[in-house]
Amino acid sequence: MKRIALVLTVLSLNACSTFTPQRYSISADNNMALKAIGVGNINVGAFSGPSSFDRACRGAGPIAPPDNMSFEAYIQKALADELKVAGMYDDKAPKVTLTGAVEKLSFSSSRGLTGGEWDISLRVNSSNGKSLSVSEHYEFESGFIADTACKQTAEAYLPAVQNIIGKAIKHPNFKGLLLTQPN
Repeated sequence: MKRIALVLTVLSLNACSTFTPQRYSISADNNMALKAIGVGNINVGAFSGPSSFDRACRGAGPIAPPDNMSFEAYIQKALADELKVAGMYDDKAPKVTLTGAVEKLSFSSSRGLTGGEWDISLRVNSSNGKSLSVSEHYEFESGFIADTACKQTAEAYLPAVQNIIGKAIKHPNFKGLLLTQPN
């Protein structure tokens, strides 16, 4: 009887794990692309989240961004950080403010048998009235065992976000979002 109680305790503790992506780190490619645009004084406002999103991963526990932020706040901060490092960010006297809507956010830790994927659709809006939409389908190796697969899934969120930010800033209409008078 004691063994059964011990096994149930271990299993219940295992199911309480939370898998956390790393804090966002700047992409060198994104930084170079932003610097090539040559426009500054950009602020980043609020990003809204998708209408539905399931954070649960294989019954092993949820995936949750670091620092108690939401997934859309993670993307918002990522864009702001990229602009800051490129010398384009200004929240005191901005020429334009970018906001966003994460229109789709989903993941799978079991694509095939040991693969995973993140799907993100993002609309970026400018205070000048322009907007653009981009999407990212990011595939990665997750693993067979739930804990490993969920850890890999959480870790794959960072490069997936780097890619979606990269697609937004390299989009041919991105510079138009940054201009006071859109062309």
